[in-house]
Amino acid sequence: MTAFLDQLRTAPRAVLGRGPQSDDEETRRPLPVSGMLAAVWTLGAGLAVLTTLTLVGWIAAPLSAFGDGLPGVFRTACQLWLAAHHAGFAIPGGRVGLLPLGLMILPGILLYRAGLWMARDADLRLRMPARLPKGTPRDVENARRRAQLVLIAQAGISLAAPYSLLAGMIALVARNQVTQPFLGEALVSHVVLAFVAGSLATARTIGPWKSMLRLLPERPRSIVAATVVAVLILLAAGALLVLGAIAVNFQQIHELSGVLAPGFVGGLLLLLVEGLYLFNAVVWGMAYISGPGFAIGTGTLVAPTGVKLGAVPSLPLLGALPAPGPSPAWVMAVIAVPFAAGAVAGVVMARVAPTPTIEVAPLWGFVCGLSTGAMAGLLAVLSGGPLGGARLSAVGPSPWEVALSVTLEVGVAAGISAGIANWWLISRRPATPPEPVRKAGAVIAKAASKVRLADRNPRVLPGHWLDATEADTQPIPVIKDDWTDEHAETFGGIAAGTTRTGGSEPQPPRRDEPRPPRKDIVDESDDRGGHVIYVDPYAWDRDE
Repeated sequence: MTAFLDQLRTAPRAVLGRGPQSDDEETRRPLPVSGMLAAVWTLGAGLAVLTTLTLVGWIAAPLSAFGDGLPGVFRTACQLWLAAHHAGFAIPGGRVGLLPLGLMILPGILLYRAGLWMARDADLRLRMPARLPKGTPRDVENARRRAQLVLIAQAGISLAAPYSLLAGMIALVARNQVTQPFLGEALVSHVVLAFVAGSLATARTIGPWKSMLRLLPERPRSIVAATVVAVLILLAAGALLVLGAIAVNFQQIHELSGVLAPGFVGGLLLLLVEGLYLFNAVVWGMAYISGPGFAIGTGTLVAPTGVKLGAVPSLPLLGALPAPGPSPAWVMAVIAVPFAAGAVAGVVMARVAPTPTIEVAPLWGFVCGLSTGAMAGLLAVLSGGPLGGARLSAVGPSPWEVALSVTLEVGVAAGISAGIANWWLISRRPATPPEPVRKAGAVIAKAASKVRLADRNPRVLPGHWLDATEADTQPIPVIKDDWTDEHAETFGGIAAGTTRTGGSEPQPPRRDEPRPPRKDIVDESDDRGGHVIYVDPYAWDRDE
């Protein structure tokens, strides 16, 4: 798909371009235009893939399964495209909301690649502000971070807006007498998926994956990192649980596949469908580990405390479900996994952003539990849903139960581990003043550097003749010819005839040698016949 986009990029742009430019500068499209083109090509490529798969199934299956001829094939491909964005359908007697999470990989990859092309085509890096406000380095960093976040949001909206409009058209085309797509769900799901994928692609063009989290401030970055770690640990444990159940009950799964007798092509398509629903099973395994479990219809429950089942759909993957009845006692050990995930998440959060206040670290750990519970609840919503009416109207985990359990389990463990890890890091780190104290010290030091400090050992200076207080206590010095010159040792060698280039050191003058009178000292006792006028500072007292 990117090859087609690159070819379109090099095509003439008399209509969609910004206008004629010089040969040295490459023409760049406006951001909304690039987003519209990326959305069109994403939708076209995705429908092409799904139409091909639907056509293969139409050839291998009876014609009535896909409607009347090729129009029915294309309508079915449109329905699959909406299902890939997790948009539900209304059917006679109920609705279909249990959609495969694995199918979201196709539009997610296409949207991400389209976002990368959009960022290159519109040259978003040139839209960074050239001038940043003056201030401390932290202020400049925050201003740059805000500019980057605004840029990412603009790119995500530029891709999501036209993509959602095209989704509305697809929802209208996909309607038939049996299935009626929900237009609101189609618009919202397309907007959210396109915005997330386009924003991630734009952030990737700004810097590598490791620097993407640096776009966030320190405290939100620590919470996001800890939440991601906790969710990944829970999903990894759920995946191991599902794979282990499949390995143990593989014979029953094989028997269910043989009962369906799908044939070669149908077997491949059935295997593909089961692989797409495997992601839902991983989330159900996470719900099982956290305690609430999941349901396969109304009045059923699969949890560590026990299993209660009824008639289940004939999907071979459901053959991995445990047998009905009370669970063994050792199964309850799986509940320790969320606590372990919370402990690891608390350590990660403390390492990313330690706080000097030891009492605050456990609170931030519990905030990590809240965010992890919210993510687990969202995954539970996406992985479950109705599969028609009657007893299949509730399939999958309960979102609020999963969110509450994960919040308490991960939050408590993360709070304890974050407090301990933060105390350990602070105790081993050299004591540094808090940020406000450092800023105040820097301001005081800067102001003190501009002030001329007084001498630590001040000397008593002789009174000036205009200083009345000193003049009353100290007489005005009178220089006489017989005083010893203290500067004679420094400049006496020059007066005595020594040279700077000579090797001999300057010798002080002898006492018996006459010295020429100094012209730089004035005898204040001689007025030189009235030619030197001295002002009497106390004359105004005598005039009174």
